[in-house]
Amino acid sequence: MLQLNVQNETSRLRAVVLGLAINNGPTPTIEEAYDPKSLEHILAGTYPLESDMVKEMEAFSAVFQKYNVTVFRPHLIENYNQIFARDIGFVIDDIFVKANILPDRERELDAINYITDQIDPIKVIRPPEEVHIEGGDVMLWNDYIFMGTYKGSDYKDYITARTNWQGVEFIRNLFPNKIVKEFDLVKSKIEARDNALHLDCCFQPVGVDKGIIYKQGFREESDYLFLVKLFGKENLFHIKRNEMYNMNSNVFSLAPNVVVSERKFKRLNKWLRENEFTVEEIPYAEIAKQEGLLRCSTLPLIRD
Repeated sequence: MLQLNVQNETSRLRAVVLGLAINNGPTPTIEEAYDPKSLEHILAGTYPLESDMVKEMEAFSAVFQKYNVTVFRPHLIENYNQIFARDIGFVIDDIFVKANILPDRERELDAINYITDQIDPIKVIRPPEEVHIEGGDVMLWNDYIFMGTYKGSDYKDYITARTNWQGVEFIRNLFPNKIVKEFDLVKSKIEARDNALHLDCCFQPVGVDKGIIYKQGFREESDYLFLVKLFGKENLFHIKRNEMYNMNSNVFSLAPNVVVSERKFKRLNKWLRENEFTVEEIPYAEIAKQEGLLRCSTLPLIRD
């Protein structure tokens, strides 16, 4: 049996699900684009090639091997994008929550059944149908569960709005001992530079007391100020609009002092090193074209 344990974003990682880029399928049509960034690259003819994305994911896998992390991969679905494992589920404490994802993506959950079958069945939860939550919107910080959501009355019109108020309430009821704090995120169907697809597109903790943040990703300044107060302004690395677009807040922590980052994130990587982090730099810019990066490709199961 797998004994799950995830209490925060940065404790030493022991086991993780890493997505797959093999047999990724053809470039999506304009109608099939789930987010404005993918759409931008489909229209420009710069949508990433499978061979490049496979190389990037193998570089990520090699870092896990270096740190002796147990890596699970989904079963292969022919001609299908299985890169973003974070969307399909998440672990809080010792509970695995299956996400109600976009209906087209249900098969991705089936592809990790062999993993969830190794978990005590009472620890595997599927929320009711009206509850929408994706893993990119759920972030653990010890006593806190941070959740990205979208509170606009036009929620149903946004394919980029992935976690609803019912999702927030569901987690609040499931974990009454935690402080659930939701953040209303800026969404755009047409401009990727103004679309915080998930909370990890505009915020992520690193280390024991630091974080990466994009102020304009929050619809309410009070939500941004809440994080500034909690972490301290001097402990937050503020990213710019173009850095948000390139997914600078979507790095991945292997341990409190080890961060996997994209090698082109020069300003961020310099700040991390100045703050005594070991930075494992890998190429991931092709995958980033689909509005997801390192955190999006992972589903942590066990941290110390």
